[in-house]
Amino acid sequence: MRAVVMDEFGELPAVREVPDPVAGDGCVVVRVAATGLCRSDWHGWAGHDPDVVLPHVPGHEFAGTVHAVGPGVHGVGPGDRVTAPFVLACGVCGPCRRGDQQVCADQRQPGFTGWGSFAEYVVVERAAVNLVRLPDAVPTAAAAVLGCRFATAFRALTHVARLAAGEWVAVHGCGGVGLSAVLVAVAAGARVVAVDVAPAALRLAAGLGAAAVVDAAGLSWEAVAAAVRDETGGGAHVALDALGAEATCAASIASLRPRGRHVQVGLLPPALGLPAVPMHLVIAGELAVLGSHGMAAHAYPELLGLVASGRLDPTRLVTGTVGLDGAPAALATMGSGAPAGVLLVKP
Repeated sequence: MRAVVMDEFGELPAVREVPDPVAGDGCVVVRVAATGLCRSDWHGWAGHDPDVVLPHVPGHEFAGTVHAVGPGVHGVGPGDRVTAPFVLACGVCGPCRRGDQQVCADQRQPGFTGWGSFAEYVVVERAAVNLVRLPDAVPTAAAAVLGCRFATAFRALTHVARLAAGEWVAVHGCGGVGLSAVLVAVAAGARVVAVDVAPAALRLAAGLGAAAVVDAAGLSWEAVAAAVRDETGGGAHVALDALGAEATCAASIASLRPRGRHVQVGLLPPALGLPAVPMHLVIAGELAVLGSHGMAAHAYPELLGLVASGRLDPTRLVTGTVGLDGAPAALATMGSGAPAGVLLVKP
């Protein structure tokens, strides 16, 4: 098969022929129809993730059709339309038995712990726990952005932050996760303040229903937080750091009203240094600081139902499509200067 292969961290990957994957015990091989390009992929390419072993194929957010079924897998066959969360859970550890597969103690992650979806085929391990069948009403382009960004934003707001209609939500960072959060929050009846340094990203957020935007270019995190508090009449009820940086984390916490909820969804890899968190504000305002890490496969029916009904349309986030040959250059630009919205790779 053809795949995007990283041979060195931080250097442009190559597209070349590699052996086709095999469906081992409990596994399914998926023919990739489309896969999203995510900032998490950039972190892996840059060498920030210790799980990535070279040579490596990135990509962790995909949709496609079943190509081959391994021993022990039942109820799915070639041609079935499927996706999977980026955390492939074991199904037997303590967190999994409690239904918290997104924090599985023995998790696998395509594109990180193993080869990913920037290829013609990708393996879904432990398919009985992790494979998600797609309804006919959910298009491939929508499904291809669910596995990481959209599902992460959906669970972060609806399940972790317990967002209520009428509340203010501050979204710090309007990349794929942040724009997904804007869509989810608006659909839930919340009012959104979108924060970013890129005018194009802010225009997209406004087009998706954000009630206000804050251009953070050149501003300190204190000034950004003050602007959000002004827009929301005293602070957001819920704030997300959807980017993952010291400044956006601090601004998110500082933009809350008393008893507000901060949710950290953007990655803060230790390789980039541990961020300073304004805990004095957490204490003074009795704020909740929460983490959210993807969404388990068993929770997908609720989200898929909303997509199938038209209440949520992830395809509104897709602003471009490239083939495998265009993926290496696009991956290298994710750290800075990436285009607004979500880029799909179609092998």
